[in-house]
Amino acid sequence: MGLPVYQIFINSKEHELLKSDIWSDSFVSAQMLQGGKRIPIRIRYRGGHTREYPKKSYEIRTSQATYHFNAEYDDPSMIRNALSFQFFDSINVPSPGTRHCVLHINGKNAGVYLRIDGVKSSFFRRRGIPVRSIIYAVNDNADFSDKSLSKKSFFSGYSLIKGGEEDRTRLSQFIRSLHIYEGEQLQQHLQSCLDIDNYLRWLCGAVLTGNYDGFNHNYTLFEHRIRKVYRIMPWDYEGTWGRNCYGKLVDSNLVKIHGYNKLTEKILSYRVYRQQYKALLLHFLDTVFTVRRQLPVVYRMVNNIAEDVYKDPNRKWSTGVFDGEPDTIRSYIENRRQDIVDQVKRLDA
Repeated sequence: MGLPVYQIFINSKEHELLKSDIWSDSFVSAQMLQGGKRIPIRIRYRGGHTREYPKKSYEIRTSQATYHFNAEYDDPSMIRNALSFQFFDSINVPSPGTRHCVLHINGKNAGVYLRIDGVKSSFFRRRGIPVRSIIYAVNDNADFSDKSLSKKSFFSGYSLIKGGEEDRTRLSQFIRSLHIYEGEQLQQHLQSCLDIDNYLRWLCGAVLTGNYDGFNHNYTLFEHRIRKVYRIMPWDYEGTWGRNCYGKLVDSNLVKIHGYNKLTEKILSYRVYRQQYKALLLHFLDTVFTVRRQLPVVYRMVNNIAEDVYKDPNRKWSTGVFDGEPDTIRSYIENRRQDIVDQVKRLDA
């Protein structure tokens, strides 16, 4: 039957403006066919190094919502983001909704894309989550490290999506205090400012799926308006399930169980949180992070997109590699499970 098709129309002047600077974050005006009618939209390129690829990713804003149309160019399966976000949902960490589709721009087939819900205020409204602030971790400075020696701002590495100056200050103070407090005072600080159960579940997701780039950026922080604690959710999980963000095969044990940022280090310095983390990991190994649970999802996603992937004029990988990806993911799960079992034994050391 094929994937849904999104028709985008950009007039020549706006299209030339868009193409004139691939690094610009400015939007141009365009239209999208919806329900048989053309509706006004704004469109821009998105991503980092991927902007130089022949198949580019886009951010599209309508009057109702924001969507990211990811080219998934480096991922030969084209499902790793979608598979990861579905996995996070299964372990009770809120994640962007996804939908594979075909994108046509001015009548030309641009290929298979993954439409990802933008994590804006509407995302949380739809899920009934009251938020006070939304903050993107946009580069490697978002590692919760002590910025006082480098004289960088403690907000360095972040972009405020919803909120004001007081929200910048509050996050900066939260990170600064991680490096001032110790012992019981630090533990109280963590408990009062952070949803630790949410954080440990997110950590499990990043560690199990093997996202090396997910600890110092590629996540979203949001502050719960009622509980007044920070929660975390994933973003950009293309480099997972046995491949890195460039599509290269990597060792299943690339990502260590303790992750790679200072906040995780502080949390896991307390035995009670290590025990909680260990219990979650073992529970997920027993329930959701299994070949039996994940491979049907993998095959369903791959079979759903295969026909259109074969016809994608801008794909990077051969059909042979694409067809072999379920086996690649199966091997990763099997090996990763053993990695986790081996490392969990040393978690309390």
